[in-house]
Amino acid sequence: MMSRLTTATRALHYRNFRLFFFGQGISLVGTWMQRVALGWLVYSMTGSAFLLGIVGFVGQLPTFLFTPFAGVLADRLNRHRMVIFTQTMAMVQASILAGLVLTDRIQIWHVLVLSGLLGIINSVDMPTRQSFMVEMIDRKHDLGNAIALNSSMVNAARLLGPSAAGLLIAAVGEGICFLINAASYLPVILALLLMHLPSRQPKTKNARHLEDLREGFRYAYSFAPIRAILLLLSLVSLVGMPYTVLMPVFAKSVLHGGPNTLGFLMGAAGAGALTGAVILASRRTVVGLGRWLVTTSLILGIGLLSFSFSRTLILSLLFMVFTGFGMISLMATSNTVLQTIVEDDKRGRVMSFYTVSIMGMSPFGSLLFGSLADRIGAPATLAIGGALCLGGAGIFYRRLPALREMVRPIYVKMGIIPEIATGLQSASELTIHNKNLS
Repeated sequence: MMSRLTTATRALHYRNFRLFFFGQGISLVGTWMQRVALGWLVYSMTGSAFLLGIVGFVGQLPTFLFTPFAGVLADRLNRHRMVIFTQTMAMVQASILAGLVLTDRIQIWHVLVLSGLLGIINSVDMPTRQSFMVEMIDRKHDLGNAIALNSSMVNAARLLGPSAAGLLIAAVGEGICFLINAASYLPVILALLLMHLPSRQPKTKNARHLEDLREGFRYAYSFAPIRAILLLLSLVSLVGMPYTVLMPVFAKSVLHGGPNTLGFLMGAAGAGALTGAVILASRRTVVGLGRWLVTTSLILGIGLLSFSFSRTLILSLLFMVFTGFGMISLMATSNTVLQTIVEDDKRGRVMSFYTVSIMGMSPFGSLLFGSLADRIGAPATLAIGGALCLGGAGIFYRRLPALREMVRPIYVKMGIIPEIATGLQSASELTIHNKNLS
């Protein structure tokens, strides 16, 4: 038992990652509180699923527009300083939102402007923070564990934040949630300032940002495993992830509950996501993650389909657990695979494409889901999204054997898979070995 726990938490042995892990963990509880409170605030003010979609669109569109350029900056500049800057700006945004709500001056246009501002901040923060991960881990072999632990931390916050937000909204209103989020950025900023990092010299030397960006696109597009993972994530983000936008509709209009119901639904998704992240963290190797990408996509699609047909709270909570498990397991697994196969001097750009695939497609999904929900209802809209997720999983499964063969030489070079001398491996051994890779 202790041996398994040590394996699952081995990345915490690195001081810099340990500081980041606990500082960011506190901050993310506040982040999830703000997300839930903002959705409830908008739906309470307007009663419109379409406006929920618009707010989601405005908040996530900057990720689609600006993140690739932020990836170039992450390969050129000091990632540590960039993350400190973005976390500070996010704290300012939350403080302004809290002030407007607590003084009862908030209007829907304020929400739209501040959501757009946070979207711009996140478009820089997310690829920089993802590519910064490797600088906190001395041994690349432990990078997968660090990513999984980071995902566990994100989803532990996702479990606590929405539940706390639901209780606070019912008791004292949304403004306190925004205020708590603003204060929660202080621990992560302090943790970042306390880090001791070796000097890093960016490898990219091209003076033209657009040429760097084109180089990153060519690299990601030409290597089929990276391209396939990014396309799967893009599909899931377009038709699966926007389920969060419709949660206030399900809580209030489908399940006939209040802010507590919304908090419980989001908390259930967080519980499933945390479970998936812990399972990923307990893995000793990245070998076999290709099949796990297919499995988690299927679980996500089934969870969404089942949830769309549920009309009782208990069943809805159960299906949200499966949905959260599938969504975050897919995202964390994709992150792990990409981080282990990408060339280091292109890491920032590839992780910016990863961010665009996850967050950049979401605004279009939010807009689509909000429009469809107003026309055909939230349950039918979510059912369509779940069915499309299942289709994407099937397509990826068909391509998996070819993708696995392309990744194998990289893992051999890294020592993740032992290289076996030519002529000494029997056909049966080769078959067994290839099965293990899946």
